[in-house]
Formats: sequence, C-alpha cells, structure tokens
Amino acid sequence: MNNLISEEKLHKYFSVTEKALALAKPAFDPARKEQAADFFQMAYAYFSDARHFHQDKQDLVLAFAALNYAHGWLDAGARIGLFQVRDSSLFTVDDQQNTTKQY
Repeated sequence: MNNLISEEKLHKYFSVTEKALALAKPAFDPARKEQAADFFQMAYAYFSDARHFHQDKQDLVLAFAALNYAHGWLDAGARIGLFQVRDSSLFTVDDQQNTTKQY
C-alpha cells in the first residue's frame, strides 16, 4: 500500500516539478504570453509554498499538496497550449506535437 509521504517521495516530486518549471518558463506561447505568465506565476507560487511547508514547517503533507497544485497549473497550461512543451514525462502532451485542440 502506498499511503505515506516520505522525504524520498517528496524529493522526487520537487525534482519533477522543478524540471517542469524550467521547461515551461522559456516556452510561453507568444500569442498568449500574458495568460502563460499568469499560469506560470501560479505554479511558481505553489512551488514556493511547497518549499516553505517542507523546509520551514516540516509539514510533508502540505508540501506534497502544494507540489500537486504547482504541477497541475503547469500541466493545465501545457495541455491548453500556453506552454509549448513536448515532454510527456512531465506534461500530458504528445512528445511529437502539442495536443491542444480547438473546440
């Protein structure tokens, strides 16, 4: 059963989210730069909160929750094309092309 948040698991998720932030930052859609910046800022704020909860409060549960929110903002931004990324190991996008669909 996988029902514990360990330091190792938290470290893994910090690493994954940090990589996603690094890929998203230079990949803003030029036509929607303001929206991309907003999504990125939200992700970064939650990532910073995760560090605070982990380092300052030693609260692994809140740190893990904040990391999930951070990555959710990044993933949503990638999915709707605000971040032009193609790494399916970090985002729910196709490695070959962005899976954004216009409805």
